[in-house]
Amino acid sequence: MGETKMPDLEGKSILITGGTGSFGKAFVRRLKEGFNPRRIAIFSRSEFEHFKFLNSLKDEERSMFRSFIGDVRDRTRLKTAMNNVDIVIHAAALKQVPLAEYNPFECIQTNVLGAENVVHAAIEAGVKQVVALSTDKACNPVNLYGASKLASDKIFVAANAYGSGSGTSFSVVRYGNVVGSKGSVVPFFRKLVDDGVEEIPITDTRMSRFWITLPQAVDFVLTSLTTMRGGEIFVPKIPSMNIVDLATAMAPGIKHKIIGIRPGEKLHESMIDDYSSRHTVDIGDRYVIEPDWTFWPRRRFSEDGYPICQEGFEYRSDLNEDWLTSDQLAEMLKVSEDYIEPYK
Repeated sequence: MGETKMPDLEGKSILITGGTGSFGKAFVRRLKEGFNPRRIAIFSRSEFEHFKFLNSLKDEERSMFRSFIGDVRDRTRLKTAMNNVDIVIHAAALKQVPLAEYNPFECIQTNVLGAENVVHAAIEAGVKQVVALSTDKACNPVNLYGASKLASDKIFVAANAYGSGSGTSFSVVRYGNVVGSKGSVVPFFRKLVDDGVEEIPITDTRMSRFWITLPQAVDFVLTSLTTMRGGEIFVPKIPSMNIVDLATAMAPGIKHKIIGIRPGEKLHESMIDDYSSRHTVDIGDRYVIEPDWTFWPRRRFSEDGYPICQEGFEYRSDLNEDWLTSDQLAEMLKVSEDYIEPYK
């Protein structure tokens, strides 16, 4: 990914929903590297994760942090947590595809109604900027998780019109698989290798995915804070890798066992579909999907001379021009080493 200006966060108050998850912890770690915010608020429903996080802080860091036990399903609690907050990063979500299919009401409560609660609470609290994390599964979704995140994306885009008089801006970032995050295939493969398995399970030899490291994802969100005008979906230009190449690079010499595509799974993931190409612009290191509304109140990137993608363009993992080599994957794994959480 290219270079984009980092935001000036000195003296700012920042809240991260889902702040004790993989992204939240990596984001907090990055904020402590010279951004000098006034306050960092962690919003999460896991008491134990809050406990572990607070115990990991140095004594001189404790005064900067606030720890809110809460659920995005609770709008009142969100509004309390957002009091005097300048920026909200919305990372809370239910993300496991099979569990979402079996527990659809729970998925909707958190991913859709939770998104609505974040919007209302942010507007009421006078938050200046909100960036919501999305997923490639929200593009042409085939499972409930993806559909719920698509609904969430649309809620955050529309929030700019809904709260246009409040001064709150909302944008979305959409990226692919994160190396080493909870539920990622990388720690799963690593555990299989450590356990000495004779075969690595492969769903389909044709399968491909977009890949990004946690540090890259964090920096992408940070630079989107600088770039955002409100209503955009930001998509990074990141590499793809075939699942067989990934397994071979991580477990050389171990045989593969084809187990078939799981329910709700695609062969290839998309981040921009052909419909969205008509209102997607290329600004260098990322694509910007602009709102498909003629009455949109904010200045568009396309009005500033950035090229609109050719109609019919798709940003799909198997059509990508950038493919990871084994050496590049090894480098991504090295960069991600401190972030990869063991598969248990």
